Amino acid sequence: MEKLNLVSKTFLFITILFFSLFLGGYVARQIVIYQLFEPTGINFKSTYNEQNLHIVYYTILPLIVMNIVTYITFLISYLIFMLTSKIKIKYEGWLFAITVILLITAPFEIYLSTVDYKIVRMIMADSMQINAISELIKDRMTELSSFSLIEVFSFAAIIFLGLFKPLRKKNEN
Repeated sequence: MEKLNLVSKTFLFITILFFSLFLGGYVARQIVIYQLFEPTGINFKSTYNEQNLHIVYYTILPLIVMNIVTYITFLISYLIFMLTSKIKIKYEGWLFAITVILLITAPFEIYLSTVDYKIVRMIMADSMQINAISELIKDRMTELSSFSLIEVFSFAAIIFLGLFKPLRKKNEN
């Protein structure tokens, strides 16, 4: 890998920072949301009702907003890093693998982010519709149910690839 210029190093730092924030927030949000439901189904635990779900939704709102913002910033900064670094991807297999993982998972995560945005809009509305928000959260969990776990493992693979940089090809000139 060639020496990076200051702009590339800056966007690499921003990419790593927002990737870390996104992944941590993503795992935290999943843990919090799954704690709302019974272990054997998509029914809320008996401790939650319409009066206290309002407070619960306001509590998880920062996690949802943080995930939307950090993911978008992460993708944009990664794209800018790739354009400014001028790395020859055919010699850096680890970077190619990271790019492929991001290209495969991005459409699904962007779709889930649009659902999250609808949830945020509904929570921030003056007349909060508890049942509609609950249905959106349940739909989000069931539509791409195992994708969350797949994405966490994929991002763990990105961390592995970024740290150890396997699949490097020596310049054959």
